[in-house]
Formats: sequence, C-alpha cells, structure tokens
Amino acid sequence: PAASAVYWPSRLSGLGCRLVLIDISTGVDDVAAECRSAGSPKVQAYQCDLSSREAIYATCERLLAEFGQRVDILVNNAGVVTGRPFLDCPDAMIRRTMAVNIEAHFWLCKALLPGMIERNCGHIVTVASGAGQSLTSTDQCSPTMLTPQLGVPSLSDYCASKFAAVGFDESLKFELASRGNGGVRTTCVCPYYINTGMFDGVPLPPRLLPVMDPDYVIDKMVQAILTNQELLVLPRLLYYTNIIH
Repeated sequence: PAASAVYWPSRLSGLGCRLVLIDISTGVDDVAAECRSAGSPKVQAYQCDLSSREAIYATCERLLAEFGQRVDILVNNAGVVTGRPFLDCPDAMIRRTMAVNIEAHFWLCKALLPGMIERNCGHIVTVASGAGQSLTSTDQCSPTMLTPQLGVPSLSDYCASKFAAVGFDESLKFELASRGNGGVRTTCVCPYYINTGMFDGVPLPPRLLPVMDPDYVIDKMVQAILTNQELLVLPRLLYYTNIIH
C-alpha cells in the first residue's frame, strides 16, 4: 500500500469509521488484518490497480453495493515515485505516475462523489505534496495562504502530478460551492518528506528541514478533516516557501 496508508486506518477506526482500503498490492489485506487484530473490526480491503480507470470503477461499484451506496470520506492517498532525471525516465513510468498520482483522483471522485452531492455531505481529502502548485486558500475564516511550490530534480513527473492534484482540489472546491454543495468539504494536504521509505534511493537536494514522523503527519491530517480545514501544509514553514523561492 501507499507509504502512509498503513498509518491511516488505526486513526480513523478510532473515531468509529468503517474503513475501506484500496491498493494494487496484496499487502493491503495484511494492513486490514493488522487493524482487525488491533481491535478495529470494521475494515475491508480491496485489491485494485489504481492506474486503471476500469479497475477503479469496478471496485467502487462493488464497494458501494457492499456498503449501502454510501462513502462519507474519500482519502486520495495512493502515490508512486520514479526518482529519475526526466530524460532517463521511460515513458511508461511517467504515464504510470500520472495515472496513479492524479488520474486515480478523477476516477475515484467520479465514482464516489455523486453520493456525497446527493446527501450534500462528505469529505474529499487530497494527499498532495510540498511539490504542489501555488494557489490561494479559499478558507474565509483564515488569512489567505499560499500552498508551496517546490520543483525537485529527478522528480519532474512526480512534481507535475502533485501540482495537478492541488489544482484539482482547488477547482473541485469552487465547483462544489458554486453548485450549492457546500456540505461536501475538501482538504488538500501538502507535506514535506515523510519517513515512510517512499523516497529511499531518490537523489534529493540538501534538506533544510527534518524528515517528518508519519504518526505526527497523520494526526495533523485527521485533525484537518475533523475541523474542515481546507489546506494543510506540513511543516508550517513551507507556507512561506514561495517568498523564499
């Protein structure tokens, strides 16, 4: 499963959520089993290739049938990293990066968002990255903020996919508000490097900030969902990277 996926279930199940885990790896069943053994029985796993639109639609049709046509929170968390200079990255790897890191967001939202709109209640969480597009927050209760804009060498396709993810979140937020579906909330998460092993072996620039602990990041993400926070940038220092950049 995606690197931080193993940290989500215990937090959300502790809030009484019934969890559905989707990933291409058979390891998703192991994560579900770990949750059950830890006292979270309401966990169901589905193995699905998130680079395939057809597989996503089929899986969503199945889970909606099994869960009473209702999903309240969608966390778009899956991600892949190639970690190669752009010209050394095969076309197939670039296409896979875009398919998993952003196109999967489209297909999952198309499958699960209609039910939220019908009830005017739900939450879409986009786990993007510090490698996200520079956009303003629409949160009317807080000062306007900028999401960080961080291009990184040897991560061109990854950064492009995360720029797209932030843009999709922003556009979806406006679209939901304009059609009178403000009860469906969105949260975009832009974290710095997290100590999950996802970037092991990737040549990264000198780090000015420490790699973050996964438990800390997930706690902040869950709090953002509970408080309907539109934008979460971790650490907060990254809010100001546009000024430095």
